[in-house]
Amino acid sequence: MATNPTYTISDLAREFDLTTRAIRFYEDMGLLQPQREGPGGRNRVYTSRDRTRLKLTLRAKRLGLSLTEAREIIDMYDSPRDTGPQLRKFLAVLADHRRELEEQMADLVANLDEVKTHEKEARSLLGKVEKKA
Repeated sequence: MATNPTYTISDLAREFDLTTRAIRFYEDMGLLQPQREGPGGRNRVYTSRDRTRLKLTLRAKRLGLSLTEAREIIDMYDSPRDTGPQLRKFLAVLADHRRELEEQMADLVANLDEVKTHEKEARSLLGKVEKKA
């Protein structure tokens, strides 16, 4: 009979290139729930479920979702309910995030255009200054 693999905090930190402090933070946020073993429950033991939740958390973070949003979505997948509401929630979160990114991109484009305008004006002024010299 095969046993389910377990991981130490160091195993996960190494695999996902994280600090153990970051993993403990995700634990504090309710994203991971390791079992405790050893004297005084000092040793954290992570299951495959925790490893998957960490992977999904990092994916959500790369998408720019907050840890709260990530936890809500990941928790929905843990529940045995119908996947329809879960997928609708996920799509709503993604749509909101996409809108935020589009707004940020529009702001960046406007800012970049302003920088280009100032560069052009400065080059023109420099050209005039250098002609006089």
